[in-house]
Amino acid sequence: MSSPETEPAPPGGAPAGPEDILPAVAPQLRALRRRASLTLEAAARTTGLSPAHLSRLETGQRQPSLPVLLALARVYGTTVSELLGESIAARDAVVRAGDMEPTAAGGWTYWQAGASGRGMQALRVHVPHGSQRDIVRVHPGEEWLYALKGRLRLRLGDTTHLLAPGDSAHFDSLTPHRIAAQDPEGVDLLFVHTLLQSPTATLCLGPITGDV
Repeated sequence: MSSPETEPAPPGGAPAGPEDILPAVAPQLRALRRRASLTLEAAARTTGLSPAHLSRLETGQRQPSLPVLLALARVYGTTVSELLGESIAARDAVVRAGDMEPTAAGGWTYWQAGASGRGMQALRVHVPHGSQRDIVRVHPGEEWLYALKGRLRLRLGDTTHLLAPGDSAHFDSLTPHRIAAQDPEGVDLLFVHTLLQSPTATLCLGPITGDV
């Protein structure tokens, strides 16, 4: 099984350019790692990244994918929102549509759909067709997905499910799983997952075999 370091390359296989970098992430990654009292080597080992790769993320030379952000958030005992530089001081119960700023990571676009600093992370996600085609995820916790628009192809273990708008799935995320858009227009979905913050709460990524 490979590690969270395995990320899909940008279109055309070219390295991410300056316009692709999430500017708020690099300084936050370093600050939160130090707050967790982890050396670069220790943090990289815990998340399954190489120290060189994590260093490139912290200096803005590489763009972290959403799965890598989730893995780092678990290890640092925080949320993706804080990794992106968003304040966690205010925990309003209501998230207004106008306050949901899109963020691109790993080919996906997502919007915060829940209050930050909670035990669950709620996101609205757009998954383009063909993105992250060979990535399978395994990590502690639970996930709940709800298809909003377009059809979602969900592989759980050895079984593939096709979710139409209005369909949902709730599963143990230790089950190897993969999310993909069935249609060329992509798929929009609601995504809720638990934030288990333990030393073993890492995210394993690797190629998946067979048709999905």
